Amino acid sequence: MTYKYQVTGVALVTLLAACSSVEERELASGSFEYTQETPGQRINIPEGVDSPKFSESYKLPELGAAAPTDTLGKELSVLSPSLVLPVVAGSHIEEGSRVARVWFDQMDDDEPLEVSIWNQLISFVEEQGYGIQELDKENWRLVTDWIVSDASLENSWYTIYGSERVVSKRFEFKIDKKPHGRTASLSANLVAYKEKVTPESPEILVPKDQRRFEVNVLNEVVAHYEFNTRVQSVKRFRQIRQGLETELGFDADGEPAFIVDADYDIAWPRLLLVLKKLGFDVKDLDKSSGMLFTSYSDGEGSWWSNIWSSESGELPLDEDEYRIKVLDIGNKTSITFMDEESQPFPVNKLTDLFQPFSENMSDNNLDI
Repeated sequence: MTYKYQVTGVALVTLLAACSSVEERELASGSFEYTQETPGQRINIPEGVDSPKFSESYKLPELGAAAPTDTLGKELSVLSPSLVLPVVAGSHIEEGSRVARVWFDQMDDDEPLEVSIWNQLISFVEEQGYGIQELDKENWRLVTDWIVSDASLENSWYTIYGSERVVSKRFEFKIDKKPHGRTASLSANLVAYKEKVTPESPEILVPKDQRRFEVNVLNEVVAHYEFNTRVQSVKRFRQIRQGLETELGFDADGEPAFIVDADYDIAWPRLLLVLKKLGFDVKDLDKSSGMLFTSYSDGEGSWWSNIWSSESGELPLDEDEYRIKVLDIGNKTSITFMDEESQPFPVNKLTDLFQPFSENMSDNNLDI
């Protein structure tokens, strides 16, 4: 019986704790009599009595000129500090900055950094269904329409006392780029605020903690960015591991080439896997120009040499230095094999390489 009462008591305490409104959970609890005290009073020492030694160990520092002096008692928020979370690869924050801002470093050269950030911001706004008041892509600036949070719609089933609090916010997002173009920041600024505790109460136009709202919405954008980046990475990895069809053709310069049925960003890493499988050692590469500098070794004793090679156990290639040119030709990619002097392989020589190359390029889950 005692156990039953204990469980009932715990449940009742939990229920009563859950009944507190959102506003009450943001404030300190207990007595606020300390706000009536005059700070800085010293002990009066009677005449003829030795003065004790006073320690300065627990002396409070002086308030700065910009410190809010009226945030006491019920006006003081006890919520934990708001921290910007740079969870996207290559992102970071400025230590000590009070601005809700996160910096990004260029990690992928597929598109300009500011374009990537802008696209993720637009994607977030559209996904959340937020209206847009101002859109200035030329200056990388976006201002949302009113974002309304209605606490009365968020009450849980166990809440006895519902809240009628309605908060409306508008944010400005701004992208700033450093002169070298490989680092850019995204910042969030609360530009307008409206709050009503009850329908009859006067409208509050100044938030108690502006930075908290700014950091929270910025973290939502960054989390959206990070999630999409992970999804794209997984999708890209799967495409690279999947087999790609290859045919004989010509590159943009009219030279004999392999034509891979894949975008440049998928064909490039896949080609590196295939070259390693075929016995090529990549000495140097430049993805932006599409050049690979390799050396070929027959790889004696490798499993593929016994399958694809001639009687001597080799590809029909001398052990030598070779160059490979990779070009984006729309939705496909051309791969042109060249000698050390950048002379493209003739058709017959390229044809001899086609079978082992295409077989490995089309192999699903290529294993190295």
